[in-house]
Amino acid sequence: MTSVTPTTWIIFLLFVFLLLVFDLGVLNRKAHAPKMKEAILWSIMWISIALCFNVGVYFWFGPQKATEFLTGFILEESLSVDNLFIFILIFKAFKVQRHIHHKVLFYGILGAIIFRFIFIFVGSTLLGQFTWMFYVFGGFLVFTGIKIMFNHDKKFDPENSATLKFVQKYLPFDLAPSEKFTITQNGKRYFTPLFLVLLAIETSDIVFAVDSIPAIFAITRDPFIVFTSNIFAIMGLRSIYFVLENLMDRFVYLSYGLGVILTYIGIKMTIMEWAHIPIAISLGVIFVVLAITILASLYKTRKSDLSTQSY
Repeated sequence: MTSVTPTTWIIFLLFVFLLLVFDLGVLNRKAHAPKMKEAILWSIMWISIALCFNVGVYFWFGPQKATEFLTGFILEESLSVDNLFIFILIFKAFKVQRHIHHKVLFYGILGAIIFRFIFIFVGSTLLGQFTWMFYVFGGFLVFTGIKIMFNHDKKFDPENSATLKFVQKYLPFDLAPSEKFTITQNGKRYFTPLFLVLLAIETSDIVFAVDSIPAIFAITRDPFIVFTSNIFAIMGLRSIYFVLENLMDRFVYLSYGLGVILTYIGIKMTIMEWAHIPIAISLGVIFVVLAITILASLYKTRKSDLSTQSY
């Protein structure tokens, strides 16, 4: 555990706030759908910021914590990418225009930061008070990993969402298309379909966090490393989203790879009391599994494209 002072937490949260202001006020001051080149450049920028912070962790806390941060960052980034596919389906289901996507994703990420902060400290407290929670988290991750491998088809049906049905029942809505989350008519405030989109995004991220937060606790129990690696993983998701939007059909085996990673992490968490697996090995496993699934996916879809063109 690192002995991070409250001042360090405040400085980091202030840094995150400044990054969000820069993102909204500079990068996306005007509503637009970034082209592939722009999205790739901004994705590289966000990843570079995370890696620079990783260097800082190395000098502040040593190589062990730096390896934990890097492993956690890669783990959370890969799991977040899988969640982006759900976001794409949500936008398609609600027929949201592309130039509005960045606005919804910004507030979705802002909500994700708040919920991650809460979940991480709840998880850290539970693991600190009840060691048997490691078995609960580990077993849950193994179950989730196996479930992902055998049930990787992603679907989103807004008409069957219990959360969306609930809010529509108790909140006033104007279902006319709008680029705002709320509108005022005749002195009364109404929610719009775009608010439902944001709610669906937030709900999806909460469900996703239930998987990802226990996973990173198998890498490190340091709340500061857990939180910072999570935050940097999700900060650049908007840029990565616009990259993946055009590649959604290419990563056909990604879910299998993520299922294998979650299963491995769950097993690691379950047996960690009897067998210590070095962080470097876990980092290697994540790298190898991701590399294999991505390359296999690209090879598979390339062959499919060539077969289609031959006809």
